[in-house]
Amino acid sequence: MGTTATFDALIGTWDTKGDVYGDDATTVVATVVGTDAYEWLGTAFVVHRIDVHMGDEAVVGLEVIGPVRPGEREVPTQAYDGGGEIQSSVAIAEPDGSYRFGADGARAHLRPAGPGVMTADWERSTDGGDTWYPWMHLTLTRR
Repeated sequence: MGTTATFDALIGTWDTKGDVYGDDATTVVATVVGTDAYEWLGTAFVVHRIDVHMGDEAVVGLEVIGPVRPGEREVPTQAYDGGGEIQSSVAIAEPDGSYRFGADGARAHLRPAGPGVMTADWERSTDGGDTWYPWMHLTLTRR
């Protein structure tokens, strides 16, 4: 296990499908279909490319996770979307093999769900992080 081991399980191309929930946190207002691809840039960064449709809207983005350093489970991320937005966040590799991501009113928990399958549960907060509501549930299947 070297520098890269903490995020190795993400590496690859994933078919992504799921649901987006409305303000009531239960009504499905859109479906998500597309791909997420993770690859190493050297041994210190993971590049995450997002190419999905949320309902009728095409969503593309690029996230850079890292630098990933030996012994560190929590690393910074920087994400860029096709609309010109930039967001800084934190990625955490949990001891149970799951991952947590969070920033500015949104957070996600990616969990292994079987060989070649992960689920991602996204939550959002409108009150600064005191109360969280389901936002998206995604299933990622490795190609």
